[in-house]
Amino acid sequence: MAYLFDTDAISEVLRPRPAKAYLDWLKTIPRVDQFTSAVVIGELYSGAFRSADTARHLENIDKRVLPAVSVLSYDVAAARICGDIRAQLEAAGTRLADADLQIAATALQHELELVTGNLRHFQRVPNLRVNPVLAETKAPHP
Repeated sequence: MAYLFDTDAISEVLRPRPAKAYLDWLKTIPRVDQFTSAVVIGELYSGAFRSADTARHLENIDKRVLPAVSVLSYDVAAARICGDIRAQLEAAGTRLADADLQIAATALQHELELVTGNLRHFQRVPNLRVNPVLAETKAPHP
């Protein structure tokens, strides 16, 4: 199984205290099966430039994130899938943010399972396989 990592799934690894269960799971995934979208990288850069510690965040992206995952472009094929998803969701009376639509379309285009903690949004996307590992490891335990 190969995976596309959403922004929160990548950000989790960069936290001062990332969820151990998530890190343990991540260690079981071969590097060749780890992908993200250029849209996700854009969101990470946006967060870095808004941060009070821009240099540290940029260094994390350049030295820790980019070497660890293959970045997939948002291209015409993904745009077509994105348009289809948007039309389906709007017909159903639901919407999804543009970036989330683009990320979902990239996962569908490449037949990847999306790793995200944002299950509520992405589970609405038809035919998208969503991996709940991040949400499950971050859930409060009784």
